[in-house]
Amino acid sequence: MTETSDTRSSDHISNQAATGWQQPTTCLPPWGLADLPSPTLPSLRNWWSFIGPGIVMMGVQIGGGEWLFGPEITARFGGGLMWLATFAIVLQIFYNLEVGRYALFCGEPVFTGFLRTRPGPTFWTVFFVLLSLGAMVPGLAFHAAAVIAGLWLDRAPEVGDRTLVLVIAYVCLLAVFTPVLFGGKVYNTLQAIMTAKIVGVLSFCLVIALLFVHWQNWWDVLCGFLQIGNIPSIDKLGGGQLTNVFAYAAEHRRLPEIEWADIAVIGAFVGYAGGGGLGNSLYSNFVRDKGWGMGACVGAIPSAIGGRNISLSHLGKVFPLTDANLKKWAGWWRVILIDQVILWGPGCFVGMALPALLSLEFAPNSPLFAPAGQATVAASGVHANSEWANAMIMADGMRRDARFSAVAGHCLWVATLLAGLLVLLPSQLSVVDEVGRRWTDVIWSANRRIRDSWEEHQVKFVYYGLVAAYFVWCVTSLYFFGVYGTPRLMTLVIANLGNLALGITSFHLLWINCRWLPPQIRPNWLQRIGLAGCGCMYLTFAALVFAEKQWPMICEWLF
Repeated sequence: MTETSDTRSSDHISNQAATGWQQPTTCLPPWGLADLPSPTLPSLRNWWSFIGPGIVMMGVQIGGGEWLFGPEITARFGGGLMWLATFAIVLQIFYNLEVGRYALFCGEPVFTGFLRTRPGPTFWTVFFVLLSLGAMVPGLAFHAAAVIAGLWLDRAPEVGDRTLVLVIAYVCLLAVFTPVLFGGKVYNTLQAIMTAKIVGVLSFCLVIALLFVHWQNWWDVLCGFLQIGNIPSIDKLGGGQLTNVFAYAAEHRRLPEIEWADIAVIGAFVGYAGGGGLGNSLYSNFVRDKGWGMGACVGAIPSAIGGRNISLSHLGKVFPLTDANLKKWAGWWRVILIDQVILWGPGCFVGMALPALLSLEFAPNSPLFAPAGQATVAASGVHANSEWANAMIMADGMRRDARFSAVAGHCLWVATLLAGLLVLLPSQLSVVDEVGRRWTDVIWSANRRIRDSWEEHQVKFVYYGLVAAYFVWCVTSLYFFGVYGTPRLMTLVIANLGNLALGITSFHLLWINCRWLPPQIRPNWLQRIGLAGCGCMYLTFAALVFAEKQWPMICEWLF
């Protein structure tokens, strides 16, 4: 650091000491100092300024869970397990609020905050690389390729179409890597694409649901969000596939036995509901790049084309705890609450409900999938071909619906597959940006040589270098999964590893926000309980899936 920055940091520490808070000593250099910018308060006249991080996150996260595993869960169990999505989304709101709190305060993404904790950046970099390996697998591009193959073949692809799907997947990879080159800020490109995705996908689902979905399915899904305690169980209560834990315990004085065969799919459903994995941490990056709070004093990642005048500070900046700045903070916190509680949270419920409605109405018409126990499916309830066609069960069911003529059914088949592409390809694009963005911030802040010798406008060279490396990784991993795996297997792996990552980082984030932030802006007791609950829920599902699926294999290998 320069002499000027050292002086400003010393003045900052003295200023904060007078208010009962001192900047903590961390494993990275201290934050800089600047006044908190004034917030843009909500009003009808500037509503467009709130198309921001929450909308981008919603677009990023309407993907695997909502379009792949949400419909699969509802087709097999009705709306009875939608309560898991309720818990997932509500608890992730607490997680996102705390991620946003950190970014508002210092303008840094929360991953930089993780690197500031002991034992230091090197340890946490290796740790988070291992946790994020699953999310780096291009599973959504593989599913999108299967959808395009379905359009080309006019039927769902099968195992024999593996080569065609793999070739198309490589084309999809090229398509999703291109948009991050444009937009001034990379964030601006994401915001435009994700806004179009949300409007297009949810409008399509809403129109089809209003016109063709029976009211009983509406009731099943909407009530399912509140049917807390339903689980797949060997001990059936009332002859259904689900048993309510509380009702069963009241009648039999013991807990029902869980049906473990479905735990990986349910874990994936929970992992993809709302957001999941390390993807939620990106909310802090988007808050910064949108220029909210102290993000306006830090900068953003520029695009390769059009981002010439955009730069990014290596480290964040915090504000003096004056009455004026604390008043501004209250305004910015209101912005975050609106973004998460009014926009992101309800949007995630809508994003889960609408595809589930279509699945309940149309999936039973498709031979690709049917309730467990029928002759056309395996013991798990999933037809072998749906391992390759999981993203098109709803479309196949619409085409076969007796209410539609051959022409109308074919049109709905095509329209639904196109909606699926609008879900899957932008979500894969977001993964490209997530990998480049997260590890750019790690290198830009944690690497001493980069901090000392690279100027702030050069951050795009780090970002695009990482994007290029990730492209090579995608080409390689896609080949191995394409030859030896299936699209559905890829997304199961990604989601369940993401549960572990989200659980661990929940407690890491709780520690940072309760120890390092000034007392005036730390989370209250309800917010702390919500964040801890998020960590407990996701670690529990990660442990259940590991105990059922991986631990027996490890024991067999060892003994």
